[in-house]
Amino acid sequence: MAEQKRDYYEVLGVDKSADDAAIKKAYRVLAKKYHPDMNPGDAEAEKKFKEASEAYAVLSDPDKRRQYDQFGHAAFEGGAGGAGGFDFSGADFGDIFSDIFGDLFGGGRSRSRSNGPMKGANLRTSVRITFEEAVFGCKKEIELNVKETCKTCNGSGAKPGTSPEICPKCGGKGQVMFTQQSLFGTVRNVQSCPDCQGSGKIIKEKCADCRGTGYIAMKKRYSVDIPAGIDNGQSTRMPGLGEPGINGGPRGDVLIEVIVGRHPIFQRQDFDIYSTVPVSFAVAALGGEVMIDTVDGKVIYDVKAGTQTDTRIRLRGKGVPSWRNKDVRGDHYVTLVVQVPDKLKPEAKELLRQFDEITGNSLNAAKAATEQEHHGGEGKENATEGKKKKRWKL
Repeated sequence: MAEQKRDYYEVLGVDKSADDAAIKKAYRVLAKKYHPDMNPGDAEAEKKFKEASEAYAVLSDPDKRRQYDQFGHAAFEGGAGGAGGFDFSGADFGDIFSDIFGDLFGGGRSRSRSNGPMKGANLRTSVRITFEEAVFGCKKEIELNVKETCKTCNGSGAKPGTSPEICPKCGGKGQVMFTQQSLFGTVRNVQSCPDCQGSGKIIKEKCADCRGTGYIAMKKRYSVDIPAGIDNGQSTRMPGLGEPGINGGPRGDVLIEVIVGRHPIFQRQDFDIYSTVPVSFAVAALGGEVMIDTVDGKVIYDVKAGTQTDTRIRLRGKGVPSWRNKDVRGDHYVTLVVQVPDKLKPEAKELLRQFDEITGNSLNAAKAATEQEHHGGEGKENATEGKKKKRWKL
């Protein structure tokens, strides 16, 4: 028993009074959703795609729609060809499939615009700068291979004394239409003309200097303004200096990637700068002034008495300027690291011992604790006999 077909209006999800535009819109949605290229190997999706295509082939044709409204599916029983016994010949799916494939693969829509003006491709290069140059901005020279209009033919690409001719294949339109047979009948497609590459013109006698391209490649030097606050890996743009446009379109841009060198003292995170400054034991204990290097030069900072190592201080407004407003800057965070002298004269050592005696006698703290433990453990000689104290040396 053959499977009973669904009502075509129900398949497309439209009312029986729907106009051609509504029917076409409904089919476009279903075709895009269930197209085999979007659902590879999905038999159910393929079935729904064929069902929707069959419904559209009937309802988009005034004569077939009139027959279907009068006799239903019986009007087309026994039809030859097509999928599932239905005849798709004469159905026009071209513009719909062009839209679908343009959305899916970037083909249909982009081809339809290929004859219009298009912006040229961007050129990319890189430049190396120092940490300070990235903070405050600078000017750099770059050299590029660029295409300039050929002076011999004034950009026409044709030999002097001749002119480009209208392409006979496309008639100057830059596009050609071709038909092909598919599962659903004859499909019309539009593509860029292969003879003139979409320009609509043919150059029979090419200019000897530019070989018909209309452009001559040459090296040129440019001065680039590197903005203050730029970071490693970011790019700045020079508009209108890239590849020439197509069919009268504007030139592309030049993108300059910035490579920032490492700094021996400073590290950067966003718009803040980080560094480490050594502080003597005496300054950390008693307080005093230290000299700190910043991108603006040296500054004097008053260290508080009793400052511990790894104390972090903040120098407001000594960081990196913002791209949008160079008067707005980040901060500079400085970590103070207390340095312990590794070489002391005998006099200094003696003074340090005296200092220790009056500030807690830390040099003898371990010995005092051991003696206290020893006196508290008298009467337990048997338990502690044979045990030796261990001393660890670093």
